[in-house]
Amino acid sequence: MNKHFKESENDGVMSKSMEEHHSQHQGNHNDKHAHNHNHEIKSNHTKHTNHDNQNHNQHHDHHQMMVEDFKKRFIVSVIVTIPILILSPLVQRLLGFSFVFKGDVYLLLALASFVFFWGGAPFLRGFKDELIKKRPGMMTLIALAISVAYFYSLAVVFGLKGKFFFWELATLIDVMLVGHWIEMRSVMGASKALEKLVELLPSSAQLVNGRIVDISNLKKGDIVLVKSGEKIPTDGIVVKGVSYIDEAMITGESKMIKKSKGAKVIGGSLNGDGILEIEVVGVGEDSYLNKVIDLVKRAQKAKSETEKMADVAARWLTVIAIISGLATFFYWLMFGGDLAFAIERLATVMVIACPHALGLAVPLVNMISTSVSAKNGLLIKNRTAFENAKKISTVVFDKTGTLTLGKFRVDLVKALSGNFDVNELLRLVASLEVNSEHSVSRGIVLEAKKRNLKLSPVKEFKVLKGEGVRGKVDEREVWALSEKSAQKMFAEVMKENQIDLTDNLGTKVVVIVDGELAGVVNLNDRVRKESYGAIKKMRKMGLKCFMLTGDNAMIAKKVSEELGLDGFFAEVLPHEKLDKIKELQRRGEFVAMVGDGINDTPALAQADIGIAIGSGTDIAAETADIVLIDSDPRDVVKLISFGRKTYNKMIQNLLWATGYNAVAIPLAAGVLYNQGILISPAFGAALMSLSTVIVAINAKLLKL
Repeated sequence: MNKHFKESENDGVMSKSMEEHHSQHQGNHNDKHAHNHNHEIKSNHTKHTNHDNQNHNQHHDHHQMMVEDFKKRFIVSVIVTIPILILSPLVQRLLGFSFVFKGDVYLLLALASFVFFWGGAPFLRGFKDELIKKRPGMMTLIALAISVAYFYSLAVVFGLKGKFFFWELATLIDVMLVGHWIEMRSVMGASKALEKLVELLPSSAQLVNGRIVDISNLKKGDIVLVKSGEKIPTDGIVVKGVSYIDEAMITGESKMIKKSKGAKVIGGSLNGDGILEIEVVGVGEDSYLNKVIDLVKRAQKAKSETEKMADVAARWLTVIAIISGLATFFYWLMFGGDLAFAIERLATVMVIACPHALGLAVPLVNMISTSVSAKNGLLIKNRTAFENAKKISTVVFDKTGTLTLGKFRVDLVKALSGNFDVNELLRLVASLEVNSEHSVSRGIVLEAKKRNLKLSPVKEFKVLKGEGVRGKVDEREVWALSEKSAQKMFAEVMKENQIDLTDNLGTKVVVIVDGELAGVVNLNDRVRKESYGAIKKMRKMGLKCFMLTGDNAMIAKKVSEELGLDGFFAEVLPHEKLDKIKELQRRGEFVAMVGDGINDTPALAQADIGIAIGSGTDIAAETADIVLIDSDPRDVVKLISFGRKTYNKMIQNLLWATGYNAVAIPLAAGVLYNQGILISPAFGAALMSLSTVIVAINAKLLKL
C-alpha cells in the first residue's frame, strides 16, 4: 500500500521541470499562476465547481496571454533588429555598404537596449526567479549570455577597446523569443485535451416538465429529457425510452451502445435517434467526467521516476553549461588573446547548452499520454506504474467480471431439507441477497423475480467478505455462503449432509437456515468473447497470464484451459489473493493485477501495477494505479502497449536532448575553430530552439 500513498504525495505538486518552465515564462505573474494552478479544469455542475471553472478560465487565459506576449515581443524585436543590422559595422562590411552618421553608435545602443530590456524581459525576470529559488536553469543561462553581450558592448561604446555585439544580441533574443513562442504553443496544445473534456458537457438541461435549467442547478433525483442528437447533460439512469449512445469521446468505445430502462449513462455522451428520460445520479464533483478530469489533472502534475531523472539531468546540464562557458571564456582569453571573441564563445556556450529540451522531454510526453489515455477510457493515477508497463512479465486476472461476464444465471435450485421447497428456498436467499452488490447475488435475485417470488425485508444484514452474506428473513437466521466457507463455518452440518453437485460446473451458494442445511443454488457465468483475443495478444507479447478466483478448482481449470492461460489459483479468499501475488513476485515476476477494485483491493495494492477494470462511472478504485473504464480485457493489452510506447517516446526525447548537447557544446566552445567551423550566438540560439521544437513535435506524435 505504501507505494500508492507515496505516489499520491506528488499529486498536488507540479512537475519540477514544468514548474520551472512556467515560472520562467511568467516572471512577475508567478504568484497569480501559483494560485490559479490549483483551480484547473473543473465541471460547472455546482456553484463550487463554477468557481473553479472561472479560475481555470483565468489560468487558460493567462497562458494564452503569455503566448501572445511572446509573439508580440518577437515581432516588435524583429522590427527593431532591422535598423540594428543596418547600423552594425560588421553587417555593413559583409554586405558591402556604408551607412555612417554622427551619433549612429548611440542610436544603435538605444535600439539594442530596447531589445535587451523589453524583448529580453521574460528571460531577465526568469533569471531573477531562479536566483530567488536557488535553482539555476535555462533562464539563468540565457540571461547570463545576453547580459554579458549587452554590458560588454555598452562598455565598448563608452571607451573600452573591443567590438560590440549589438546585432548578435538582438538576433539572439529574437531567436529565443520565437523558439519560446512555438514551444509554448506546443505545451498549450498538450493541455487542451482537458478543456475538450469539459466542453463535452452542455450548459443546460431540459427537465421532463419542459423547464430549461442550468446544469449547476440540477439535483440528484431530477428527471431530464434528452432528445435525439443531444448531449446527455449528467450521469444518470434511464427511466424511460430506448436509444443508442455514442460514448467514444469519453471511453474510446467506437460502437454505439444500446441503453434502455435501468441502464447507466455518462454525462457528455451523445444520444442517438431515441428519446430518453434520465434520472440524475451524479452531479458536480460526483460526476464521472469531473472525476476523469481530476484524475488526469493529478496524473499530469505527478512526477514519474523518468521525469525525476530528467530533472536531475537538467540540473547537471546547467552546472556543466556554466562551467563549460567559463572554461571556454578563460581558454580563449588566455590563448586567443581576444576579449571580444572569448565573450562571444561564452555567450554561445551558455545559450546552446540551455536544458530547455531536456526539461520538456518527459513532462510533455507525460501530459499528452495522460490526456490521450483518458479519452480512450484508460485513467492513469500513478505515472511511474504506467511507465513501468514495459517491465510487466505476468498479468494476473480476477475471473468474475473480468475474464467472464460476471452475469450469473441460476441453473439449479436444490432443496436438501424437507422443510423447504425450491421456491421457498430461493425466496429466502434472494431476500437476503438483494442487499448485496455481488454479481452472484444479482443472479439469484433475477431468478427470484423471473419466478415472481415475493421478497421479504431483512434485518441485521451483514456481508462476510469473500465468504457470503447473512441476516434475518421472516425472523429466520439465513446464511448464504460459498461451499468452502460453509464447510468451514458449518462443518458438522455439512458433514452430515454431503453435497454432490459435481455434474454442475458452476458457482454454488450453500443456504443455511436456522443452523440447518436448507439447500444449494448453482449458478453459471460465461467467458467474455473479448477475453480470448486479449489473452492471445498478451501471450504473443511474451506475457504470462494467470487467473485468481474464489471459485472451485474445477470451474477455474475449465476457464483456464478454455482461454489458454499459463495457470490459475482457485478457491482463494480476498486476503489470500495478496499471498498469490507475492508468490509470483518471489519467482522474479513483475506482476500486473487486473481486478474490479473492490474485493481485489489487497492484491491490487501488492501487485507491481494494480489495474482496476470495468469500474464504469465508479472510478474510485483507490488502490489501483490505473483504472480502465470498460470491462474489456483488450484494454489491458492497449494499456501495456501504450505504456511501452510512452516510455520509448520519453527515452527518444531524452536521448535527443542529451545527445544534442554532447555535440553542440563543444562546437559552441570552438573545438573545430581551426577547421573553420564556428557557431555564432544567434545560430546557437536557433539550434537550441530547434532542439526544443523537435522534442515537442516528437511528443505530439504519440498515439494510442
